[in-house]
Amino acid sequence: MAFPHLQQPSFLLASLKADSINKPFAQQCQDLVKVIEDFPAKELHTIFPWLVESIFGSLDGVLAGWNLRCLQGRVNPVEYSIVMEFLDPGGPMMKLVYKLQAEDYKFDFPVSYLPGPVKASIQECILPDSPLYHNKVQFTPTGGLGLNLALNPFEYYIFFFALSLITQKPLPVSLHVRTSDCAYFILVDRYLSWFLPTEGSVPPPLSSSPGGTSPSPPPRTPAMPFASYGLHHTSLLKRHISHQTSVNADPASHEIWRSETLLQVFVEMWLHHYSLEMYQKMQSPHAKESFTPTEEHVLVVRLLLKHLHAFANSLKPEQASPSAHSHATSPLEEFKRAAVPRFVQQKLYLFLQHCFGHWPLDASFRAVLEMWLSYLQPWRYAPDKQAPGSDSQPRCVSEKWAPFVQENLLMYTKLFVGFLNRALRTDLVSPKHALMVFRVAKVFAQPNLAEMIQKGEQLFLEPELVIPHRQHRLFTAPTFTGSFLSPWPPAVTDASFKVKSHVYSLEGQDCKYTPMFGPEARTLVLRLAQLITQAKHTAKSISDQCAESPAGHSFLSWLGFSSMDTNGSYTANDLDEMGQDSVRKTDEYLEKALEYLRQIFRLSEAQLRQFTLALGTTQDENGKKQLPDCIVGEDGLILTPLGRYQIINGLRRFEIEYQGDPELQPIRSYEIASLVRTLFRLSSAINHRFAGQMAALCSRDDFLGSFCRYHLTEPGLASRHLLSPVGRRQVASHTRGPRLSLRFLGSYRTLVSLLLAFFVASLFCVGPLPCTLLLTLGYVLYASAMTLLTERGKLHQP
Repeated sequence: MAFPHLQQPSFLLASLKADSINKPFAQQCQDLVKVIEDFPAKELHTIFPWLVESIFGSLDGVLAGWNLRCLQGRVNPVEYSIVMEFLDPGGPMMKLVYKLQAEDYKFDFPVSYLPGPVKASIQECILPDSPLYHNKVQFTPTGGLGLNLALNPFEYYIFFFALSLITQKPLPVSLHVRTSDCAYFILVDRYLSWFLPTEGSVPPPLSSSPGGTSPSPPPRTPAMPFASYGLHHTSLLKRHISHQTSVNADPASHEIWRSETLLQVFVEMWLHHYSLEMYQKMQSPHAKESFTPTEEHVLVVRLLLKHLHAFANSLKPEQASPSAHSHATSPLEEFKRAAVPRFVQQKLYLFLQHCFGHWPLDASFRAVLEMWLSYLQPWRYAPDKQAPGSDSQPRCVSEKWAPFVQENLLMYTKLFVGFLNRALRTDLVSPKHALMVFRVAKVFAQPNLAEMIQKGEQLFLEPELVIPHRQHRLFTAPTFTGSFLSPWPPAVTDASFKVKSHVYSLEGQDCKYTPMFGPEARTLVLRLAQLITQAKHTAKSISDQCAESPAGHSFLSWLGFSSMDTNGSYTANDLDEMGQDSVRKTDEYLEKALEYLRQIFRLSEAQLRQFTLALGTTQDENGKKQLPDCIVGEDGLILTPLGRYQIINGLRRFEIEYQGDPELQPIRSYEIASLVRTLFRLSSAINHRFAGQMAALCSRDDFLGSFCRYHLTEPGLASRHLLSPVGRRQVASHTRGPRLSLRFLGSYRTLVSLLLAFFVASLFCVGPLPCTLLLTLGYVLYASAMTLLTERGKLHQP
C-alpha cells in the first residue's frame, strides 16, 4: 500500500477503511504493518481507536471484528498465522501501542461498558477500589461527572482485548470450537507469559524506531496508604484531586507498569461483576442475575489463575521468605507477592459464589469446577512440583502451603459446602456428574490438606477473648485490591487474626460461617454418601437391563417389533447412550469418591454399610427396584425428603401402570395418529351395533365361544395392581362386556409386518389376494391353537 509521505490523518483513516472492504485480509495486515512503520504517532493516533475496534469488535457486540474467539489454526492456518503475528506482544500492533504511548496520547473509553459494580460506583460519584481507575475519570467543565475514562494507548488496547470476551455474542451451539485452540485463548496465554514472566524480568517496550530508545511509560499512580482501599468509600471528587498531586518517581517502578495494568484489567473485566452487597442481595431466590458468565469465559479465567499461581510461585526461596521484605527487592518481586491476594482473591470468591449458586445443573459446570480446583492447588504450579508417580497416589501437601490455605479458607470450606448442595441435586448416575464428585473428593483428599483446612477453621472459631491485645484491631481487608506500591500492611504474626480478617473481608462482619468439618456439613456429606451408594446400584441395574437387550434392540424398537411398554422404564440418562464402558466409569468414579469422602471426614466402614442397608439398595424378590422412601398416611403413601431426592436423581421410582381403558390411552410414538382415531371410531360403531351378538357368542361353552372370548373379552380391572384406594373403589363398580379392538392395525409394527409379508410373497410370485388368504388362514390356525391352550390353562387353575 503506497501512501504519500505527508497526508492528512483523515485521508489515512478513510483509505484504511476502504481497504478493509476491498482488499484480502492478508493484504490488509501487510498494509497496516507498513503504515505503523512509516507514519508518525501524530497521524497514527487518529486510526488507533478504529483499528482496535476493527480487531476486537465493537463494545456493543454488533461488530465482531476479526472474530478471534472462533479463529483456529487447524481450520484457517493462513489467517491464524497472520493474526497471531500481528497481535503478538512483540508484534506490529503492540509496536503501535508503544509508539503512541511515548507521545502520551489519551483515548476515551465509555463508562457504560464497564462491569456493573464499577459502573454503578462511578455513577454514584465513588471511585472504585482498584487503582486502575484513579486519575482517569473525566469531569465536565461545569464540574459534573463525565461518562468516559481517559486511557493511555496500552490501557485502551488491553481494555478492548479483555472486554471482547464479554461483549461479543456467545458462540452458537452448532459451532464446535475448542476454546483452548482459538486465537483469543492463545493470545491471552502469550500476553500473560510476556508481561507476567515466571523467569527473568518483563521485556522492555519495543523501540519506536530502529536504534531508537524505548518510549517512557506514563506517570504512575501515586503511592497511596493501604487504608484507602478499605470498606468505606470517600468522595470521588476528593479522591480524584488528592491523587493528582504527587507521582511516584521511582525509576524501578517503570519496569512493571504494563504488568500491573494487564493484571488489573483482566481481573476487573473478567471477575469484577459482583460486589459484596450485590452478592448478599443475590442470595434472595427472587433476585435477577446481573451477569451470566459463559463456559468460554470460565476457561479463560482458569488460564489466568493457573498462570498467576506459576507467576507468584516463581519467587526464589530467599525472595519469598518473610525476611526478604526488609531488604531491597525489585518491584517485580513485590508484585509477585501481591498479585493473587491483593488483586484477585476477593473478586474471584464472589465470582465463584455466583457460579456455584446460579450455574445450570448440567455437565457444563465442569468448567467452573476445574477453575475452582486450579485455584485451590497452587502447589501444582510451583517450580518444585513433581510428576505423579506410577501408582497415582496423591502427593502430600507441604506445610509451607498452610498460610495460603488459611488465608483462602472460604475458598476451600464455603465453596465445598456449596458444591455438596449442588451434588445432592444432580443425577449421580450420569458419568459426567459422577466425575465431578470424584474430582472434588480427590483434590480435598490429598494428604495433609484436610488437616490444614481444619486447622484454619479452628483459628477462625477461636474465641476473641483468648488474645486481649487483638480487641482494639479493626478487621480491615488486607486482600483488597490496591497498587502493589502501596505500603504493605504491618507484619501480623497472629495466624488467627489473619484468618478472621480474610473471612470478614470477603463475607462482611455479620457473616454466618458454616464449618466444613461441622455437624451441618457432615450431614450433607452423609447424605451424599447415601446418594452415591444408590447411584452405584442404579447404574448396575441399568447395565443389567442393557445387557439383557439384544444387539438390534434399538433398530427393532424403531420398527415397533419390541414389546410395547406402556408403563415406562428407567429415567433416561447418558448411560443409555454411552454403553457398558460408561457404566464401568461411573461405578469407578463413585467408588473412589466414596473412599475419598471417607478419608476426608473420617467415616467408618460400619457407617457406610449402615447407610447401604438403611437405604434398601438390595433388590426385592421380584428383581425390581423398591419404592422411593415413604411413610404411610391416611390417604396413602407420602414421600419423605429422602424419597424426593431419590426420585429427582432417578434412583428410585413408582411402578406406574395405565389403569384406564386401553382404547383411550394416549397415542404412542409407534402409532399413526389419524389411523388410530379412525379405527377407534370404526370399532366403537361395531361394538355398539353388535354388542348383544358378541355377548351371546362369548357365553357359549363350545369351541366357538372360546374362540370369541379369546378375541373379544376385555380383561377385568380386578386383576390389576392399584396403588390408590380411591381408584380401587371407583373401578369396583365399573364392568365391561366383550368388544372388538382394531387399534393394533394403527401401529407401524403391524403395517410394516404386512408390507414385508406381501413383499416376500411377491418374490415367490404370489399375488396380493392369495397372500391375504394365506395370512388369514395362518392366523386362524394360530388363534385356534392359542384358544385351546388358553382353555386348557383355565381348567388346571385351582
